[in-house]
Amino acid sequence: MTVNVCVIIPVHNEEATIGRLVTAVKALGLDVVVVNDGSTDGSQKEASSRGAVVLTNTSKKGKGLSLQEGFAHALRQTYSGVITMDGDGQHDPADLKQFLNMVESYPDSVVTGNRMKGHEGMPLVRFWTNWSMSVIISWLCRQRVPDTQCGYRYIGRPVLERMHLTSRDFEIETEVLIQAARLGYRIHSVPIKTIYSDEKSKINPLKDTWRFFAYLIREGLRSR
Repeated sequence: MTVNVCVIIPVHNEEATIGRLVTAVKALGLDVVVVNDGSTDGSQKEASSRGAVVLTNTSKKGKGLSLQEGFAHALRQTYSGVITMDGDGQHDPADLKQFLNMVESYPDSVVTGNRMKGHEGMPLVRFWTNWSMSVIISWLCRQRVPDTQCGYRYIGRPVLERMHLTSRDFEIETEVLIQAARLGYRIHSVPIKTIYSDEKSKINPLKDTWRFFAYLIREGLRSR
């Protein structure tokens, strides 16, 4: 592989899945950075024992701040970009090859995973929520992004260097896209599989939904 990327995985109590995930990613020859966000289980031990670099928050800070810590670490190294994955096992490491193939052609861009083509097994409420949010955020980005809420994505180093991220939690997925688009970068997509089981979502229906819409309203006003 001619691209030099690392995979960043924020985790909070993902002991059951993070070890296997790190092993699978390392098997593809990629470096892994796990941001342990105040886990109280064995997530840190599992990740480090499988060869990941582990950055640890002593208390839970949120996905947004954890990703920002991972980005800062990557920028201190010589990586040409990063790929973000979730630590709960929903993202298939086999799809990394699709990202890397796209990155070969578009290294200075953002590449998002697209779950909307092969959405069999995705809960219906989640499908329609993702679809509607993607319509709104695509409008704000002035380019079509079919799955804006997917956390499986590539971000090129030039994009990371120019962004000024402030999101503390799950709204960071949206902030990255909007900032990248406003900086003039293209957002590409690759189809991915998503593995759904009976894991409990970490999104707080009230607090995180309010934070998400508050962010969208601010950005919508800025775009007028």
